[in-house]
Amino acid sequence: MSQVVLKLPKSIISQMKNHYKHQLTNPPQYAAFAAKTPYCSITGYNSGKVLFQGKSPEKEAEKWGDEEQKSSAAKKSSSLNHAFAPPESLFLSSHIGSDEAGTGDYFGPITVAAVYVKEHQLSQLKAIGVRDSKHLKDPQIKELAKQLVELDIPYSLLRLSNNKYNQWQTKGFSQGKMKTLLHYQAINKLLEKIAPEIPAGMLVDQFADPAIYQKHLKSEGLKLQENVYFMTKAESFSTAVAAASIIARSSFVKAIAQLEMDLGLDIPKGASAKVDQAASEVIKHYGEEKLLEIAKVHFANTQKAKKFL
Repeated sequence: MSQVVLKLPKSIISQMKNHYKHQLTNPPQYAAFAAKTPYCSITGYNSGKVLFQGKSPEKEAEKWGDEEQKSSAAKKSSSLNHAFAPPESLFLSSHIGSDEAGTGDYFGPITVAAVYVKEHQLSQLKAIGVRDSKHLKDPQIKELAKQLVELDIPYSLLRLSNNKYNQWQTKGFSQGKMKTLLHYQAINKLLEKIAPEIPAGMLVDQFADPAIYQKHLKSEGLKLQENVYFMTKAESFSTAVAAASIIARSSFVKAIAQLEMDLGLDIPKGASAKVDQAASEVIKHYGEEKLLEIAKVHFANTQKAKKFL
C-alpha cells in the first residue's frame, strides 16, 4: 500500500473536508476528517498533516500540494558508519526506539523511555506531530505524550531518582554507564510487554560508542540484546525514537513541575547561572543535604551555589 503525506494549512484542510463531504468516513482520533475515494483513503489531522493511503494516493494528493520531503530513508548520516548502524528498512518497519531526558539538567531525574511503533502506526504518529522533542515546547510535548498513551502505543518508562543517581556516581558509575543500564532495562521491559511479538529491531539514540555500551553491560554481567542498533540523532530518522524522546521528556517536565510544587521555589531546567541561584535557594531553605534528593550534586552547579551563600 502506497502513501503520501502533505503538510497543509488549516484553511486548506477545511476546504478538503468540504470537497469530500459526500465521501466522508468516521475519522480516527485526533483527525479533522477522513474520506475514501476510488484512489485512496484520506485522513486530515489537526496537526496539519494529511495522509493519503491506498492504491494510487498520488493522484488525489497532487490536487492539494507537493509531497513533504521528509523520507528518513533518504537522509544521510555519519552515525551510520559502524557495525551497529540500522538498516534503512528499519525506519519503515515495526521497531522499538529508546531515548532519554534530563541527563544535562542539574535538577530532576534521568528518564528513559522505550516505545514500540508498528509499521501501520508510523504515518499516524507523524501526522499527529510526533518528532524530535528538542523541536517541541513543553506544552506540545505533554499533549503528544498524552495522545501516545491514548492511542495505546506500547512503551516502558524508567526514572532514575537523584538519590540513586548520586549513590551510583559515588560508586564510580559514569553517567554513560547509568544510561546504558536504563536503556537496557527499558528495552527488556518493553519486549516482555509486547511478547510474543518480535520487533524488526531496537534503535537506541546513540550517546556512546557501541563498544563502550557493551563494555558497561559486561561489567554488570549483562549482554546486549539481539537486533539492537545505535545511531546519533536517531529521533530525526525513527518515529519510534521520536516517540520515546517525547515520553521521556514529558516525564522529566512533570518531575520538575512536581519539584516546584513541593519546594515552593522556581526550579530551572539545564545547568545555567539561574540554576546556580536556584540551588543556593534550596540550600538556604532546606539545607545542603536536600540537593542529594533533587539534584546531580557532582555537577559544578553545587559549588557555584555555595558561593552565592
